[in-house]
Amino acid sequence: MASALNPYLTFSGNCEEAFNFYKSVFGGDFAMIMRFSDSPPEFTPPEGERNQIMHIALPIGNGSLLMGSDAPSHMGKVIIGTNFSISVSADSKADADKLFGGLAAGGTTIMPMADQFWGSYFGMLTDKYGVGWMVSYDAPRG
Repeated sequence: MASALNPYLTFSGNCEEAFNFYKSVFGGDFAMIMRFSDSPPEFTPPEGERNQIMHIALPIGNGSLLMGSDAPSHMGKVIIGTNFSISVSADSKADADKLFGGLAAGGTTIMPMADQFWGSYFGMLTDKYGVGWMVSYDAPRG
């Protein structure tokens, strides 16, 4: 049903700095860096935020990823101590829907499951215990 669980950190404009620090500690290379300027025009934030990080991933160990992003200003202030989510990668769209539905029961849907411009089937929620979740499914490429 789920193939991986990874921490996802959220920052207020200093994600790149933080991840360069984590890279200096853990080593390796970033598996992905996507800036807000890489998104379609309808999703692009204000001029001052376009160079900020929309998604970054740093492989750590055997199959784990430390992931993160800056929070666009329209999403509100980042609160230190609650600026993280758990990212779960599902094995299929059906499994993603099942996980999302189960975790969302009694909680709050932030972004419903949908196909996204970056290629993932993705949704975000906060469960009834206040834990943030990101559920995704990426179809095999090839």
